[in-house]
Amino acid sequence: MGQSMTPRYQVLATELKKQLADGVYPVHSKIPSEHTLGAQFHVSRVTVRKALEILEGEGLLERIQGSGTFVSSPRIEKNLLHSTSFHDTCRMMGVCPSTRVIDARMVEAGERDRKMLQDALLQTVFKVTRLCLADNEPVMLEKNTYAPLAFFLEKEDLSGSIYALLCNHGVIPDRGSHAIALRYADAEDARLLNVSQGEALLEVSEAILDRRGRMIHYSIQHVRGDRFTFRI
Repeated sequence: MGQSMTPRYQVLATELKKQLADGVYPVHSKIPSEHTLGAQFHVSRVTVRKALEILEGEGLLERIQGSGTFVSSPRIEKNLLHSTSFHDTCRMMGVCPSTRVIDARMVEAGERDRKMLQDALLQTVFKVTRLCLADNEPVMLEKNTYAPLAFFLEKEDLSGSIYALLCNHGVIPDRGSHAIALRYADAEDARLLNVSQGEALLEVSEAILDRRGRMIHYSIQHVRGDRFTFRI
């Protein structure tokens, strides 16, 4: 490594980050030991350790006690100020999205449904539960409840972007409200999200309106915090 006013561990961190971006070390692969990296870049193990700590802090690497350091799955960043679908968010991050429909059916509306969808006379709602995957890894379990203006979804293929389907029918998601809380995985979360029961998850509640101010849906999302970052 050449001479630089920048600390050597930061220079090394930048070089390793470039290698990760170039696919030198694929996701989930084990990177060389501190000794090997030190010899490769002609720096001390202390310098290597500091560089790796930077990349761990950025979520790019994960150190597993007794096994080594591995390349982490990329985090997905979603800006809550914009009504962007899961599929579009993943594509913007260079991640391949997919969705598995767990359940989709019309049901009798309850008091919570009427309150959340702002319709005191609401009799029926369309409920959809889907498992969202990024690069074939489960990252989010979403439970959506749709208002009547979106009932056409019952006849659609819901394994892709639902927001795209809505837009195709002239129902344009525009704005909404969001709340984020801590949740601990129950048996269903653990089974579908491939996490341990009791593991901490993010619970995101949102209600989305269209451009005409009409309620489209509200949802509860159980999200793996190690794979998702929300920005406001």
